[in-house]
Amino acid sequence: MLSSRLLTLVLVVRPGRVLLGMKKRGFGAGKWNGFGGKVQPGESIEDAAKRELLEESGLTVDELEKVGNIKFEFVGETQLLDVHIFRADAFHGEPTESDEMRPEWFDSNKVPFSQMWADDVLWFPLMFQKKKFVGYFKFQGDDVILSHTLEEVQELEEVQEK
Repeated sequence: MLSSRLLTLVLVVRPGRVLLGMKKRGFGAGKWNGFGGKVQPGESIEDAAKRELLEESGLTVDELEKVGNIKFEFVGETQLLDVHIFRADAFHGEPTESDEMRPEWFDSNKVPFSQMWADDVLWFPLMFQKKKFVGYFKFQGDDVILSHTLEEVQELEEVQEK
């Protein structure tokens, strides 16, 4: 039985554009991604998402819209990554590089999927349309999807923090 690790991911969206960060170190280094990370003990998932966004991009948000929940399994790893995905359509501040991420705006029709996690190309269209989704991706290494499910849902289940 795999243990589960709660993670957050925030996509900052402007009409026709999305803010991504080039991951400079650690898990996913060298890939463009949204902003996020681990949920700390005693922290709500949404508070963790806001904190990680601020730490990695310098932006603050008043409101996050939860759009997705994807679980990731990596062959050979003992932990399932339980990623809660949020979209922010309004923010305060200017995107600023941190020691972990280098933010950059991309036109929504020029998202650099070839330099991102292989699953992103499948669910970004739902996120751009503000549709809610749940999914499961099984990876071999960092680039190969062995199997996956992805479905649009009307509502996302609220997760109770432990």
